Amino acid sequence: MAYTKELLDQIGLGADRLEMHFVSSAMGREFAQLVTEMTGRIEELGPSPLREREPDQ
Repeated sequence: MAYTKELLDQIGLGADRLEMHFVSSAMGREFAQLVTEMTGRIEELGPSPLREREPDQ
């Protein structure tokens, strides 16, 4: 995952947009908390920086 985050930084997307968690079906509360936290971080990051680039870049 570290390699993928590095690649995301290199292309300008940002490593903060990638997370991976393993949860079981018995961990509903934990799953909901993880989703809420990640949603907040994504909202803070804003739209994809790749959308701001010209199509030929």
